[in-house]
Amino acid sequence: MKVLVSPRDVEEAIESLKGNADIIDVKNPKEGSLGANFPWVIKSIVELVKKFGKEVSATTGDMPFKPGTASLAALGAAVSGVDYIKVGLYGVKNSDEAYELIKAVVKAVKDYDPNKKVVAAAYADFYRISAIDPLKLPEVGAKAKVDIVMIDTAIKDGTTLFDHMDVKKLREFVNNAHEKGMLCALAGNLKWEHIGILKELAPDVIGVRTMVCENGRDSRIKSELVEKLVRAVHE
Repeated sequence: MKVLVSPRDVEEAIESLKGNADIIDVKNPKEGSLGANFPWVIKSIVELVKKFGKEVSATTGDMPFKPGTASLAALGAAVSGVDYIKVGLYGVKNSDEAYELIKAVVKAVKDYDPNKKVVAAAYADFYRISAIDPLKLPEVGAKAKVDIVMIDTAIKDGTTLFDHMDVKKLREFVNNAHEKGMLCALAGNLKWEHIGILKELAPDVIGVRTMVCENGRDSRIKSELVEKLVRAVHE
């Protein structure tokens, strides 16, 4: 299980690297759960992280159902040099829309570089934003040939992944993703007390920000908290 940490700038990326995070995930928390950062910020972090031999991902935003916009944003992220391109299915309401959008993103990225990985993210609190149920994502993702499916939370109000989906449903998601040949990731205001159950669920990646910030999602990432989490997950 890899630990993905989401810095918003170069300074936080340095802290994440000091803490030995497995994947550095560039995002902009001001623009939402999977808020997109600026191309020049992504480029700077990629240049830094690659010196340490780590993987980099970048978010393209909490997307409306606009496959053209999503595919263009994904291509921009791919060109920046990241290894993973994450798209949030925020305005996607059903499986047909999800397939159309994910398929367009996959084509844009893979036509540029077939070695880059596309991550499609649904939301545990989908019912609060009228979006697609994440339990439908493994089937749709496999059909669209995405590399990784993910669950996050859309509304950052202090609730966690486990407040919106129970362990049984999360286990179903993880198992279905693996059975269909994809990797999977779990995120959504994860807390220290969740580490045990996350290990039991065994997703390939867990994504965090708030857990490794000094005082909430909008504060700064601290290397000692990243190191503590990595050690707890890997031991």
